Amino acid sequence: MSGVLNNDSYKNTFGNPDPAAQGGIVASMPAGSLIGALAVTQLADRIGRKMTIIVAGLIWVVGSILQCAAVNRGMLVVGRIISGISVGMCSAVVPIYQSEITAPSIRGRIVSLQQWSITWGILIQYFIQFGCSYIDGVASFRIPWGLQMIPAIFLSAGMMFFPESPRWLVDKGHEEEAHQVLADLHGGGDKNNELVVLEFEEIRQQVYYERDEGAKSYLDLLKGGNPRRVMLGMSLQMWSQLSGMNIMMYYIVYVFEGAGLTGRRTNLIADSIQYVLNVAMTVPAIIYIDKWGRRPMLLAGTLLMGFWMFLVGGLQGRFGHWADPNNTGDPVWVIEDNMAATKAVIVCSYLFVCSFAVTMGPVSWTYPAELFSLKIRGKAVSLSTASNWAFNTALAFAVPPGLDSIAWKTYFIFGTFNFAAFLHVLFMYPETVGRSLEEVEEIFKQGHAFTAWKIGKDVGKKTLAEVVEGAKGRKGTDSPEKRESDEA
Repeated sequence: MSGVLNNDSYKNTFGNPDPAAQGGIVASMPAGSLIGALAVTQLADRIGRKMTIIVAGLIWVVGSILQCAAVNRGMLVVGRIISGISVGMCSAVVPIYQSEITAPSIRGRIVSLQQWSITWGILIQYFIQFGCSYIDGVASFRIPWGLQMIPAIFLSAGMMFFPESPRWLVDKGHEEEAHQVLADLHGGGDKNNELVVLEFEEIRQQVYYERDEGAKSYLDLLKGGNPRRVMLGMSLQMWSQLSGMNIMMYYIVYVFEGAGLTGRRTNLIADSIQYVLNVAMTVPAIIYIDKWGRRPMLLAGTLLMGFWMFLVGGLQGRFGHWADPNNTGDPVWVIEDNMAATKAVIVCSYLFVCSFAVTMGPVSWTYPAELFSLKIRGKAVSLSTASNWAFNTALAFAVPPGLDSIAWKTYFIFGTFNFAAFLHVLFMYPETVGRSLEEVEEIFKQGHAFTAWKIGKDVGKKTLAEVVEGAKGRKGTDSPEKRESDEA
């Protein structure tokens, strides 16, 4: 949407939406994403991770067709809601799928590739919109909206050739298939590979143990240490939205207009730089996320983002004023005739995006996927993602009226959210880097006794001998056929 907000053809087609109406149009897609993320609580466990992604791609195609053909706000909003359902489904199930097929040593980097791919999608789509802005008439926004369906077609078709999650396969009783998938992924096809044996035994232990603990239901989220983990996952996704990245993604056109940057295409060119930075600065996170750790990245990111937000708000408040530069009869807060302040706001906005891309962006998707046991993982991750989309929806709707009424103070609100997130991470979030999904369980078995910043790297670690010994101790929970196979 950011590429068409100042497009005259778009404005005329959809009745020149005011800030509240524009917020509603933008918010319709994350609202649909909230629905999609919640739907995954059932789909991911029932039809599998792979099939859920395929279905999500098909839903996206339908939404793209409606958006491309939209002739009024209602049709556009419906199309965006349907597309949003697809986004919500993918954003919840893809991190689960990636974390369940990836070795612990590189899991953070692999899941971070999702965030990097998102930044590439944003960048490519933005430049398509920028190029189409030179076309006269409704084609300037209909072509980009129509082209959106192409990646979804490739996604659904390509997933046909991908394996199903081995953890889901074990949970559904397809243990031989799960063992073979793990061997293909991590052992070059060798089922006796040490890493493959370790992972397969850990997964089996966890699945059989959780079967004895009770059936999968929403009530499981309230048992044992689950409420704490669910709140950690939901809160992290909430903070990723309250950081203010929404402003810089959806409404960067408004930010730079308020900074005094004039000219529609000049604004679009300046906007494009932040999308390039978003792609480039995600690369260090992909390379080093499993070396730096989750906590240090979150702590550094929230501090930096809070600083840049307060600086943008301070510059806007000091050098801006209410004016009507476009003679629309609707005054806006703008910096005029002060190029130094204009450039400073733009640079601080770029630095904010860089800070998000290298820290909160990838970690906010990686961390929730590592927190939960298999029994609740599908539901808990989807709730975490639903939290993301719930706040995304609220902020997408609220930011345009906020900039229109309290102007520069809006940035101070988001800066304060970032500093609050820093304190929350500092006191409540344990490190999960380098641990298998089963080893994370050991941390939370300590209940409320553990202190987040004192969790050592060896907590929850198991050797291969310990895993095999544990598997022998759990034979009583195996099926009769499996016990016979193990004894043989």
